[in-house]
Amino acid sequence: MTGQTWERVPIDAQSVEAPLSQAAVFLVVAVEPDDRALAHVRETLATVDDLIKTVGFRDLAGRLSCVVGVGHDIWRRLAKTAQMPAELHPFKPIVGAKHQAPATPGDLLFHIRAERVDLCFEFERLLLAALGEAVRVVDAVSGFRYFDARDLLGFVDGTANPAGHDIPAAALVGEEDPDFAGGSYVVVQKYLHDMTGWNAAGASAQEEIIGRTKVDNVELPDAGADAQKSHKTLSTIVDEDGTEHDILRDNMPYGDPARGEFGTYFIGYSRRLWVIEKMLERMFVGDPPGRHDRLLDFSTPKTGTTFFAPSRRVLTGLCGG
Repeated sequence: MTGQTWERVPIDAQSVEAPLSQAAVFLVVAVEPDDRALAHVRETLATVDDLIKTVGFRDLAGRLSCVVGVGHDIWRRLAKTAQMPAELHPFKPIVGAKHQAPATPGDLLFHIRAERVDLCFEFERLLLAALGEAVRVVDAVSGFRYFDARDLLGFVDGTANPAGHDIPAAALVGEEDPDFAGGSYVVVQKYLHDMTGWNAAGASAQEEIIGRTKVDNVELPDAGADAQKSHKTLSTIVDEDGTEHDILRDNMPYGDPARGEFGTYFIGYSRRLWVIEKMLERMFVGDPPGRHDRLLDFSTPKTGTTFFAPSRRVLTGLCGG
């Protein structure tokens, strides 16, 4: 990140910057349309921090955390005013010449992380029990850390993540939207991989597609301006002033070998929603248009939803506190 940096994470920010974990659950729910359900959801959201303590205290080294993301439509229902984060809107579907990024429903995201699968499981179980019939589950994915932070395609994932003091500057809203400072825009997509086709492509072709070497994760040179760009290059966003804008990824592999299901759950946190949207546009439409990210020939998105993870202060306000 070559732009502005912050000295530290705002004290009331949610645990967006939590380090990569061994396990995670990505839980997306829709809130039922009646006012009674909405009131119950408010009450439950107000107890999330207490629930983290209840479960996490069983093993403090397990580093249990949960980030709550709020979608555009439910924000309007929860908030007592019309004010909302400046860039928050529903996920915009992207239609390329060959591949599409669909938009799928979802009011609330719970990004649950821990060093132990059982902590994630127990937190999810108690959370859903507390939410009860006020919500319905839209999607629930259990992710796991795969060897040395690799995806199921065999490449190290998240190499370009900001680190240390650069994380807030990349992932947390600042003075440009002061009422929502400390919050973060969140985009999630569930990808399924064609492992048969990917493996048949061979390591050399795979490295050209990703833009890094497979074994030692060394970055390969960028292609020319009009040449076919790698995934690494297409997902690097530089504005008109030459400033590179990072996002914070916490992608996780997931799958079920017995069902032939192998995938990556993409989750990106950003200070600016347009950065992730531009990244996806470059992948699906291409740069130049027509030259899409060749990774999409093997990885198909099944979901696409946008949220805002507010600071704890703003989340408390949405809960009626």
